[in-house]
Amino acid sequence: MLMDRARGGADDKNKRFVLVVGGGQSGLAAGYYLKQAGIPYLILEKNARVGDTWRNRYTSLTLFTPRSLSMLPGLMPAGNRDSYPTREEFADYLERYASVHGLSVRTSAMLKRLTLNDVGQFEADLGTGERLHSVSVIVSTGGFQTVSVPQSCSIDPNIQQLTATTYRDPSQIVPGRTLVVGDGASGRDIAAELSANHKVLLATGKPRKLIPEFFLGKNVWWWFSTLGVLSAPAESWLGKRMRTADPFPDRDRSLPSLQARGVEIMPRLVSITGRKAGFEGGQAIDIDSVIWAVGYRDDITWLQVPRTTSARGEFLHDQGISPIPGIYYVGRPWQRNRASALISGAGPDAKEIVQAIARRHEQLG
Repeated sequence: MLMDRARGGADDKNKRFVLVVGGGQSGLAAGYYLKQAGIPYLILEKNARVGDTWRNRYTSLTLFTPRSLSMLPGLMPAGNRDSYPTREEFADYLERYASVHGLSVRTSAMLKRLTLNDVGQFEADLGTGERLHSVSVIVSTGGFQTVSVPQSCSIDPNIQQLTATTYRDPSQIVPGRTLVVGDGASGRDIAAELSANHKVLLATGKPRKLIPEFFLGKNVWWWFSTLGVLSAPAESWLGKRMRTADPFPDRDRSLPSLQARGVEIMPRLVSITGRKAGFEGGQAIDIDSVIWAVGYRDDITWLQVPRTTSARGEFLHDQGISPIPGIYYVGRPWQRNRASALISGAGPDAKEIVQAIARRHEQLG
């Protein structure tokens, strides 16, 4: 367990103290640049170990990007740069990263509430009676916080239900027909894995753009990085095209490939009543288990500072800078570009935000 090496509170006389919420790749990158800038900070990580968010994902998970694009500033991951790290490998890399750079991380620290007090300080309530005070806060909780599960379905209580975050491996799944809802990267991974010993239905959604994993002997992510696709601003022509298409490499996860494995590809799910799943077009099929992989939403319940979130439950920011002075973000999808939601974007985005914090501190005096 990493113990905190910096503390912020009412007795903290340094008015530049920064609280970082979340100790994943974005929070660690923020800590790296805060330490370089000489700005005191503390990273709060809710899990018992740095990297546990990755350790708690499904066992067969490998990262979306190869090692060459799965690194943080100042530490190269071990292994072949063109292959994909496993979840355990990357989790250990994050833990090693925090240790190598001597980052100030407090683990098992769940932020219950953040408010703004009468003297202009942010007050963090950890639910233990302890309160930390800071002049700035970096929110680096990531884009995969709370799994979206439709509330309109009247599912038989005997149907097994899991999500992309609670699914671990096929041994969890009861015999019979499994419905995987959502054909993003996680949904396709899970459907492919289960197909070896289960009857699997995959409910699709919006059209997905899959592209070849390699082109002229190079990984497509290398081409994206080299040609500036990942760094194209969100509002640029190229950025808008990328947002619309949202392509990802075909690592033997195309719909025809999944069908060849025995996965039954279904149209969009419209209802589940009892044990019967209904799909667009009118088809209805009995199921024994369902795995929800339809996306995520932000957990904003702890952020109780007015005008920081929208009516739709989204964090408000412009390239990581909140309308409320002193609140910043790192790791938001399309914060600045396509890379912002990838590990490769954590460093550049964190550097920009720390520079903005340093400028604000100069103005505060």
